[in-house]
Amino acid sequence: MDPLTHERHAFVMYLNPGQRDEYRRRHDEIWPELVALLKLHGIGNYSIHVDPATDRLFAYLEREKGFDGAALASDPVMRRWWDHMKDLMRTHPDGAPVADPLVEVFFMA
Repeated sequence: MDPLTHERHAFVMYLNPGQRDEYRRRHDEIWPELVALLKLHGIGNYSIHVDPATDRLFAYLEREKGFDGAALASDPVMRRWWDHMKDLMRTHPDGAPVADPLVEVFFMA
């Protein structure tokens, strides 16, 4: 990752109780058009981890500086994915997952 053109971004999301296996299954079958969309919007090196004790998700990604989250959120593919996932996790009224940003306190390259 080039720190002049990219930034690290981490956040937490929240699974509904008992949905961990289904969440994993749906991501094992992630849509190629969604992967292409994320890359088109400058997102890469994206991983999601689960805390099995709380079903809280930790996500990390790298994205281009100047990332336009509104453009990604308004894309029909993204909207369809959110609709596909909203029964598994805490969401906002528009279907977007609740994603609370985390503040970086340490980094080692």
